[in-house]
Amino acid sequence: MPVVPGLTRLLASRQLEGLRVGLVCNPASVDARLDHASDLVFRTPGVTLSALFGPQHGFRSDLQDNMIESPHAADAIRRVPVYSLYSDTREPTAEMLIDLDVLVVDLQDVGARIYTFIYTMANCLRAASRHRIPVVVCDRPNPIGGDAVEGPMLVPGYESFVGLFPIPMRHGMTVGELARLFNEHFGIGADLQVVTADGWSRNMYFDATGLPWVMPSPNMPTLDTAIVYPGAVLFEGTQLSEGRGTTRPFEFLGAPWIDAERFASDLNGFAIPGATFRPVVFEPTFQKHARVTCGGCQIPVTDRQAFRPVLAGVSVMAQFHRANPARFAWRQPPYEYEHDKMPIDILAGSPDLRLQIEAGLDARAIAATWDESVAAFDAVRRRYLLY
Repeated sequence: MPVVPGLTRLLASRQLEGLRVGLVCNPASVDARLDHASDLVFRTPGVTLSALFGPQHGFRSDLQDNMIESPHAADAIRRVPVYSLYSDTREPTAEMLIDLDVLVVDLQDVGARIYTFIYTMANCLRAASRHRIPVVVCDRPNPIGGDAVEGPMLVPGYESFVGLFPIPMRHGMTVGELARLFNEHFGIGADLQVVTADGWSRNMYFDATGLPWVMPSPNMPTLDTAIVYPGAVLFEGTQLSEGRGTTRPFEFLGAPWIDAERFASDLNGFAIPGATFRPVVFEPTFQKHARVTCGGCQIPVTDRQAFRPVLAGVSVMAQFHRANPARFAWRQPPYEYEHDKMPIDILAGSPDLRLQIEAGLDARAIAATWDESVAAFDAVRRRYLLY
């Protein structure tokens, strides 16, 4: 039997009857039959769908590139406003909430700190707390499992829209568990209910859930992408290509000045657990190095349980720096509404990773510096787990 998403269970409970609902969703907000959340709420007897809200990339996820704001709109079929929460505001305003009795959030996370949907959810909790509107978060599986926690912690002073709270890169929580953590541990204080996803267990990757994979965002085409993403997303903070503009974003990593075969061979010499490094040559169609041939690697995962995506990503980044320190370069601000701090520092959560790479530290030595803070986070995390 497939996992039953939280939204399916919420609508079956009939607790929305008689209420005016605002729904935060995007194309991945579907049930096991691929029926979309907006249609399911709209067709439910006694429930009024009053407004739709879209996260980054838009309600229809039609804006391909990152850091492109989406406009407010109107839904012609359901005849409701569509508010963008990645526009002039990233938080619902009083005017957006005025006709609502409840705000329902149904978004698919990918298991990494750097994913704006979970901060859209946090901002919804903040706005709802101020305006005394209850929030229902419909839980969905963490597609890369809920056991492993890994990576550098965000430290105070490096908050941004790709990291609002001090959590590690791979957090090992579902979106509903994160909602509880944000709301209680980090003190948002909204009237929150989380509706769990029935049948999911922490050791399950998305392909074990029986649910259909719909891209949560335009550059998250497959589960394979999500598995490597917690480490590969760090490449957004460099002038290296993270594979945007190819059919394998975040799986292809490269630069015009790299010999792919030598590069992959050197990486395989480090014996990173659960992965091999395949030499690739690719030409991005947009974003960094558009229409320029790049050499680099792909990261096929051979053992999900042993694989540590952040360690793997840092290993590749360190190898790029080692291959040619003079041509390796960090991306410069602005990045995700931050105009002063280095993008890599925002992504990693502090300047530490940048300084460690520049100093030539081995990836395993870098990873060892995460252990203490990850253990401390894990002790907190366990109080908010639902499965």
